[in-house]
Amino acid sequence: MTKRLSSVHDYENLIDKYDTWLFDCDGVLWHGDRLMDGTVDVLRFLRAKNKRVLFVTNNATKSRVSYKGKFDQLGIEAHADEIYGSAYATAVYLSSVLKIPEDKKVYVIGMKGLEEELQSEGISYLGGTDPADNTLEPFALKDFVLDTNVAAVVCGLDLKINYTKLSKAFQYLTRNPGCAFIATNSDSTFPDAHGLLPGAGSISAPLSCALNRDPISVGKPARTMLDCIRAKVHFDPASTIMVGDRLNTDIEFGKVGGLSTLLVLSGITTETDLVESSTVPDFVTQSIGDLRAAISK
Repeated sequence: MTKRLSSVHDYENLIDKYDTWLFDCDGVLWHGDRLMDGTVDVLRFLRAKNKRVLFVTNNATKSRVSYKGKFDQLGIEAHADEIYGSAYATAVYLSSVLKIPEDKKVYVIGMKGLEEELQSEGISYLGGTDPADNTLEPFALKDFVLDTNVAAVVCGLDLKINYTKLSKAFQYLTRNPGCAFIATNSDSTFPDAHGLLPGAGSISAPLSCALNRDPISVGKPARTMLDCIRAKVHFDPASTIMVGDRLNTDIEFGKVGGLSTLLVLSGITTETDLVESSTVPDFVTQSIGDLRAAISK
């Protein structure tokens, strides 16, 4: 049963109860480049109370280093080793779970941040930001040369998605034996400062349709993301809470990992969604700024 937080006592108890706080970013801390009211105050207060703060995002367009740049720009204290994005988790999954051999490559549908994380794990790649794959020229299969060393196709959010990238990915997935189909995350949409836009799940969807198979999704709610965090940070699930704005990713992620969950209604999920969903968060409040009630006490 979900507890709706409202009183100062509610927020004080919540903060006292949990030692580790995992925050989604888009829709929780900010919308696009617009900081959510109260974000800086609440995070500063949690740190002052000696709480561990981690940021867990399905955004695969940025590496941890470049993501820290966004935190800095918005005036939020954050360290690179506190930031866990689906690009990083995907790179770790490829290197540590699939164990992609050094002589193999990954074909990327995605952006620079994903490429940077692959590089950090020593994984060779093609596609992505390569100008040859970001052309407006029609794709011609007769001119395509198959690279037999491509062992996986990775799809993340790609703001320059085109038919060439989809066609090349399809060729690798259908012609290279055992080629893995990986998605950084399955989010259908993501919140922008001015509304919703198609997410990474919408980028991999055309390939899923063409292949009649779904990719392995690494980001939330998959446990892979949590395993990636726990490999670096020790925390007790019983005293850890996941704060997010999306039921089918953030809240499910917390539940899969045995964490408590706090839903904020400042992003994707609406009151109607909450009533109709089978996913039940432990707590719900309007926004992260509500936690400031415990500060003024």
